[in-house]
Amino acid sequence: MYSVSVRDHLMIAHSFRGDVFGPAQRLHGATFVVDIEFRRPELDADGLVVDIGLASTALKEIVAVYNYRNLDDIPEFAGKNTTTEFLARILFDRMVDRIRAGKLGPAAAGVGSLKVVIHESHIAWAGYEGTL
Repeated sequence: MYSVSVRDHLMIAHSFRGDVFGPAQRLHGATFVVDIEFRRPELDADGLVVDIGLASTALKEIVAVYNYRNLDDIPEFAGKNTTTEFLARILFDRMVDRIRAGKLGPAAAGVGSLKVVIHESHIAWAGYEGTL
C-alpha cells in the first residue's frame, strides 16, 4: 500500500459533558496537530498517490472552519462531546467530501482509504481511518 501524508494544525476551545472528563468539563483550549494519510494500492500513471499540494490546501481549508473557534458554539456539534476521536471523524468526512468533489485532482480518485490522526500533545493522540 502506498501512502502520502499532509499535516496542519488548529487551535480550538471547547468543554465536555460528563463526570468522566473531570476538569475538562470546564471550557479549555487545545492546539491540535492534524495528520491525514492517503492510501492506495497502486500509484497513478504519474506515479502519485495524491497531489500533495492539493491535499495540503484541502486540509488547510478544512481546519480553517474550526480554527480559533469555540466548538461549543458550532451548531453542527450541539449536544456532542467534541473529543479528539470525534473530531478525527469529522475531519475524515470533510476530506472525503473534497475527494469526491474532485478538489484533490484526478489522482485522488484512486485513493482507497484515509487515516486521520490528531495529536493532542507529544504523548497523546487519537484517530479515525476508513475506506472510501
